[in-house]
Amino acid sequence: MGRDGLLRLAFERRGPRTVLTERRFTLPLQALESMDLDGSGVATLMLLNPTGGLVGGDAVETSVTLGSGSRVCLTTAAATRVYRSTGAPAVQRFAAVLEGDAALEYLPDHLIPSPGARLRQSIEVALAPESTLIALDAWAVGRIARGERWRFDELDSAIVVRDRRGLLLRERARLPGARSRAGLGGAEGQGYVATFVAMAPAREEWDRLTDELVAVVDAARLDARVGVTPLGRGGLLARLLCPSAPVLHEAVGALWTVARHRLLGLEALCLRKL
Repeated sequence: MGRDGLLRLAFERRGPRTVLTERRFTLPLQALESMDLDGSGVATLMLLNPTGGLVGGDAVETSVTLGSGSRVCLTTAAATRVYRSTGAPAVQRFAAVLEGDAALEYLPDHLIPSPGARLRQSIEVALAPESTLIALDAWAVGRIARGERWRFDELDSAIVVRDRRGLLLRERARLPGARSRAGLGGAEGQGYVATFVAMAPAREEWDRLTDELVAVVDAARLDARVGVTPLGRGGLLARLLCPSAPVLHEAVGALWTVARHRLLGLEALCLRKL
């Protein structure tokens, strides 16, 4: 039997700092105290699942509200494991509302689905015209270190971003597992897949930022396949295929550093994960 978990967070800008004003949770979700890691006033907070992962029947939901002017970075302490389910899938939802010129950086570590795992997850964000979002959705095709690939039963992952004018982005991957995949339908043989988005409805010149992100990845000479494209309005999207978790982290870090600097005027942030 699964468990229902709820995490509710709210942030406000007070002077030069963003403070956590609400934190309520029920296991298997939890959140640590927020920290200002670099003195920039950004509230950085770790989201936790102390039970060790998601099992069939789990239904966990995180809801976040950012007041005008707040700057928040949310991440996880480690990758999220999704275990085998013989019945109902695990369900994981993340929803955020950004007010005024709030900025949210949501960069959880990747998912690792075990053989027989079933997961349905969604990221839904409502932006104000002046707000900014940087977000990541990443997952492994299996337990790579054990030589397991594409042996999960179901992976359904969606990202939806809206502003007052309507839909900015709708992204969904709905994949059944398979014993073997090759070529384009099998992530071109790579073990890790990610979608990176940067969005700010009031901004323009997304073609320029797209070129910068492509250039920084090329300059790093990473063993990764990365494609970046501007969206029809208000942002850009990058897709990544990587052979290992360290390469995935390095590639995401390169994209995040440039997007963070251009959109928020902030330098790279060390999340201090050991």
